[in-house]
Amino acid sequence: MNILLALIPVSLLLLAGAIWAFLWAVRRGQFDDLDTPALDMLRDDDRPAPPPDAGNTRERSPPQDPRDAD
Repeated sequence: MNILLALIPVSLLLLAGAIWAFLWAVRRGQFDDLDTPALDMLRDDDRPAPPPDAGNTRERSPPQDPRDAD
């Protein structure tokens, strides 16, 4: 029976902590929109990859040494 004198206050503290965490999450807006995050991964809005030479606007210069030519 003596253990109940320790367990009841500990359980009440845990309950108070859980209620505080729940209220904190509600105030911060964690539960405002529960549907959109689940649907975001289903959207196909990937941008197409740029062409391989899109960033290179100047022509490649020929090798200076004929031995360097492949």
